[in-house]
Amino acid sequence: MTHRHSRLTLSCVVLPDQAPEDFVRQVRDAEDAGVRTVWTYDHLSWRALRDGPWHATVPLLAAAATATRTVRLGPQVATPNFRHPVPFAKEIMTLDHLSGGRIDLGIGIGAGAQDSDARVLGQAPLSLRERADRFEEWTALLTACFSQERTDHQGTYFTADGARTIPGCLQRPRVPLTLAATGPRGMRLAARYADSWLTYGPYDARPRHEEWLDALERQVRAFDDIRARTAPERRVRRIVQVALDRIDLFASAHAYHRTCEALAAAGFDEISVHWPRVSGQGVPAERLDDVLSAHSLPAPAANQG
Repeated sequence: MTHRHSRLTLSCVVLPDQAPEDFVRQVRDAEDAGVRTVWTYDHLSWRALRDGPWHATVPLLAAAATATRTVRLGPQVATPNFRHPVPFAKEIMTLDHLSGGRIDLGIGIGAGAQDSDARVLGQAPLSLRERADRFEEWTALLTACFSQERTDHQGTYFTADGARTIPGCLQRPRVPLTLAATGPRGMRLAARYADSWLTYGPYDARPRHEEWLDALERQVRAFDDIRARTAPERRVRRIVQVALDRIDLFASAHAYHRTCEALAAAGFDEISVHWPRVSGQGVPAERLDDVLSAHSLPAPAANQG
C-alpha cells in the first residue's frame, strides 16, 4: 500500500556544535540514507548552546561539500544580523563550485537571533519593521550579486560599489533560494524571489501537536493566497522545519506516518527534521529507521547489520 506521506521529501539539520570531523560524518550518514538536503544553522552562537562549541557554518559546509557526492547542502537560515550580502554571495558562489552545484541557500529575517547574532557585534536593536526593511534590501542585493557580474547599490542598510561575483554560481541562474517566513511581508518576498518557502510553524509558542498541524495548514493557505496575488506564474516548494524540541511526532512509527499524511494533505512538499543528537533532541536515534522508512529511504550503513 502506498501511503500519502511518501510524497514528502525528507531533509535534515545537523548542528555545528560538534567537532568538524563528527559534523562531516553525520552529513555523510544522512547522504547514505538518501535525504535531499542537509542544512545547518547559521549563527555566531545559539541559545542554550552559546557557551559550548559552535563552529562557523561556511567552513563546515565546505568540508562537507568535498566529502560528499550527492546530498544537497546549505545554511538554514542565513540572516542580515551578521552577514553582508556582498562577501556572503562570494562565499556561497564558492561553496556551489566546491560542491559541484549542490548548494541550497536558506535565508530569513533572523528575528529570533537578534540578540545573539546582532548585539554581539554592537548593533543597535532594530524594530520588527526595521528588520523587515533591512531583510528586504538584503535579499534584493544578495540575489542581484548572484545574477550579475558587477553590482552597485546604495541603500539604507547596505552599500555595494562595483561588487564582482565572478564566475558566478555553478547552478544557473543562481543557487536555489529557500526563504523562511511566517508573516505576510516575508511570504510576499518568498513568492517573488524564492524557489522554496520554509516555515517553522508558530514561532513564539509550542502548541500541542494537533494545534501545530492546524497552524501549519493555515500558513500554507495564507502563502498560497499571497503567491497567487504576487507571482501566480511561479511554483514555490513548501517546506516545514520541525523544531529541535518537538519530538512528539516521533513517539511511534504510526505517529510520524500520521504527521506526514497531514502535512502532505496540507500542501507541503518536504519535511526537515534534526538528525539524531547525543542529547536525545531531534529524531530519537531509536526512531531514525522508522522516519527513513516512511520516506522509502534505507537506514544508514551505521544502523545496518
